[in-house]
Amino acid sequence: MSQDVLDLVLNKLQAQLGPDGIKDGKLNFEKPMVTISSDHWDEHTGRFLRDDKALQFDFLSCVTGVDYDEHMEVIYNLYSTTHDHYLYLKVIASKEKPIVHSAEPVWKSADYMERETYDLLGIDFPGHWRLKRILLDDEWEGHPLRKDYVTDKKALGLD
Repeated sequence: MSQDVLDLVLNKLQAQLGPDGIKDGKLNFEKPMVTISSDHWDEHTGRFLRDDKALQFDFLSCVTGVDYDEHMEVIYNLYSTTHDHYLYLKVIASKEKPIVHSAEPVWKSADYMERETYDLLGIDFPGHWRLKRILLDDEWEGHPLRKDYVTDKKALGLD
């Protein structure tokens, strides 16, 4: 069944985004996982995944970010309560200026999770209604989960 869902998502997204819209599509732990670039991710694509009758990914359970050596990623874990199928959607952004359009206008559950990803990794989410730090003070400099973040252990009392 998971392969069928992957094929369905790939066909529908390719029709929506064009032939260059999808970077990768495969099963990951028996769940469909699709990778796209941030150039192809926007509110319209999110609404398509949520509203298409065959997909109906109406529940966003998790948003997380990853800092790789060559790029940043935001991963959206989607679920259809109607069809009982899952999708891991990976959105790749540049390392130098990581920007991924917010999913919050489509799935309200993205609100705090995108803020946390912004706070700790510095990924910008245009379209978010109130993108600001959620865990760290507004005056905090940098983003602690970035690989290039320098920690002053002495100043933090950790030496």
